[in-house]
Amino acid sequence: MSTIKPAEATPHVYTAEEKRKRIFAVMAASSGNLVEWFDFYVYSFCALYFAAAFFPKMDQTAQLLNTAGVFAAGFLMRPIGGWLFGRIADRRGRKFSLVVSVMMMCFGSLMIACLPVYATIGAWAPFLLLVARLLQGLSVGGEYGTTATYMSEVALRGRRGFYSSFQYVTLIGGQLLAVLVVVILQAFLSEAELKAWGWRIPFVIGAATGVVSMMLRRTLHETTTAESRQNKEAGSLAGLFRHHGRAFFTVVGYTAGGSLIFYTFTTYMQKYLVNTAGMDKKTASYVMTVCLFVYMCLQPVFGALSDRIGRRNNMLLFGVLGAIFTLPILSALGTTVSPGIAMALIIAALAIVSLYTSISGIVKAEMFPPEVRALGVGLAYAVGNAIFGGSAEYVALYLKDIGHEPAFYWYVSAMMVVVFLVSLRLPRQASYLHTDH
Repeated sequence: MSTIKPAEATPHVYTAEEKRKRIFAVMAASSGNLVEWFDFYVYSFCALYFAAAFFPKMDQTAQLLNTAGVFAAGFLMRPIGGWLFGRIADRRGRKFSLVVSVMMMCFGSLMIACLPVYATIGAWAPFLLLVARLLQGLSVGGEYGTTATYMSEVALRGRRGFYSSFQYVTLIGGQLLAVLVVVILQAFLSEAELKAWGWRIPFVIGAATGVVSMMLRRTLHETTTAESRQNKEAGSLAGLFRHHGRAFFTVVGYTAGGSLIFYTFTTYMQKYLVNTAGMDKKTASYVMTVCLFVYMCLQPVFGALSDRIGRRNNMLLFGVLGAIFTLPILSALGTTVSPGIAMALIIAALAIVSLYTSISGIVKAEMFPPEVRALGVGLAYAVGNAIFGGSAEYVALYLKDIGHEPAFYWYVSAMMVVVFLVSLRLPRQASYLHTDH
């Protein structure tokens, strides 16, 4: 098996060939990441059109609440996926884990694309929708940790923040492509056609591109060594918690707040603009398309910033600014009627979130050694993400449904205070990958 030596073992000076190989590996891994997250997020952006097909005879908020519940259920599989694929990545190699995870995501998308609706098979429709989302949740639970680990290991030393930020460039790119597909469909299909069958098209696209992603990932070089894979504690929960329990719970802590605010201002925001601010569905889609594009472009900027000021300072700024500005931004968005003002407010919020998302993978990977890195990153992320990120839409819609929507703003702000406090525990320099600053 051809390998790229882990970045921590590589000297400062790279040959032109080594640079080319590493940059190509980053691009290939992140390209597959884009396809997988497109598949996952299409569900959220199409929910406005297929909610009634699976949960009929309810008002719009109740229908969205049910689809958000299924969305959250997919997140409950993430810890299992984080453990399963993290173990596979640490014991069998990063490449093998990445290929298997995208194949599973592809199958989930194809399943949703072909599902009969409630009018055809009754209660089996929402049940099978749930099964498909559970499969996708399992897949994406393993995707994040393995991709973050792989990209941190191949990134050029001294620029790891910059190159690792491309994990979220493509993650956000997956969301952006999902929104763009919806915008294009809205331009060519009527709302009745979108609700009848048009919502299936993005899932078909997702399943087809999953095959492309699998082929891309088969070109990747392995970053682990035979020695680390054969370590008796490789991919072991006992090894992880015996020696790295503090790091694990630190990652869970700041992932909780980071995931919550990320999903609040990305996947939930389209529904928030329609359901709370009263914005037209098409207008909300256009607003989110622009915002996600700007957000995607911000990732390398903030990743490069972390190479200069350090990951810990990025995270502390994220916690402070998130705690201060989340509540006023959400309050203003809930009453704005101007797409331009909404766009400016969301971009401001996403700039704050970028302090975290640009370095999300690398800051976690730097806390674990190679033999448990994919497991530590993937499982810790999945636990925090499943509990707080996956429930973001459900909690927001539930509080709106019972007449206490502003409580959600306070909830997100409080979690940002938690992020700040947990980030104080981060080491000033990387523990297991050489420091870049």
